[in-house]
Amino acid sequence: MSKLPNIPTSIFSVMSQLANEHGAINLSQGFPNFPVDDRLLQISERLLRENVHQYTPMAGLPALLEKIAALTVKSYQRKVNTTTELLITAGATQGIYTTINALINQGDEVIILDPSYDSYEPSVLVAGGKPVRISLNDDYSPDFNKIEAGITTKTKLIIINNPHNPTGRIWNESEFEALEDLLEKHPKILLLSDEVYEYISFAHPHISVNTRPKLINKTIIASSFGKSLHVTGWKVGYLIAPEKLMQEIKKVHQFLVFSVNSFSQHVISAYLDVVDFSEIAKMYLHKRDLFQSLLKDSRFELMPCEGTYFQVVNYKRISTKNDMDFAKELITKHGVATIPISVFYKEATDKQMLRFCFAKTDETLIAAAKKLINC
Repeated sequence: MSKLPNIPTSIFSVMSQLANEHGAINLSQGFPNFPVDDRLLQISERLLRENVHQYTPMAGLPALLEKIAALTVKSYQRKVNTTTELLITAGATQGIYTTINALINQGDEVIILDPSYDSYEPSVLVAGGKPVRISLNDDYSPDFNKIEAGITTKTKLIIINNPHNPTGRIWNESEFEALEDLLEKHPKILLLSDEVYEYISFAHPHISVNTRPKLINKTIIASSFGKSLHVTGWKVGYLIAPEKLMQEIKKVHQFLVFSVNSFSQHVISAYLDVVDFSEIAKMYLHKRDLFQSLLKDSRFELMPCEGTYFQVVNYKRISTKNDMDFAKELITKHGVATIPISVFYKEATDKQMLRFCFAKTDETLIAAAKKLINC
């Protein structure tokens, strides 16, 4: 009997396969198509023949844990204990899955804010929990009245994602204050903060839970080197959590993956000595602005993009088709792959929105825009 009887094949796989079949430009799946930093390659070549190919300690390479701790102090002025509060994971998705399966028991309820990343619900279901999906406002801000109404005596965890995939929105100060007030009223509820796009923010600075003293003692924070360093295929992320929660997370982690790819950990550890995280947002800001400028005279309506490398558009001036059908039409007739936003909602809410990934070469974005401008 299936534990996930109603979970279909990932929309990212579906759209990427369709794009391949029709030779379409793939702006659907969220990964860069440009080369990684040459310094990263040089470090990789240097370390390849060194003795870095055996298991690291279960929680992660000690040198890398120290570098993450230093980065967290530099970025957020938070000191973390490398022994008790940090864990290297096989990508942030594994970290999220491990967290949920360590902390959620049969019948526990988990609040998920829609539109939401598609791994949250399956992770809750496998753990025996009950996902409680609550829609964000039309501008993708959190509705705390709805969230509080969804809380019951069984609520164990709330998941937030900031900067937000798929919409590119960033939470503001007043929203974090409202979240703090809510969790103060419900002190037994834990928080899982998915911050994998933390270093990709534009006009408004990213506010990390790392900077919220009222929240850090009940929060697990998921980060991603794959996203931040555009090496998504390396699948290396990390969790920051208070010791009492991290103890439980490590129990599951050690039997799920034991330890993460050793070579990648060694390379990233060395690379952190030379990379400037402030440059990451500048690079993606250029790509966002380029993509927006290329589409400004099209019939697509560009939604605000405050962070991440995703641009949401409304196509109501082009078609009345539902977003899934229109996304498929973009592939088959216009040669560009995208993701329909309805797939990120439990109820498949269709607001005629699509998500484009602009983590691509300028040439790719220009070529895609030439096709989209004719829609």
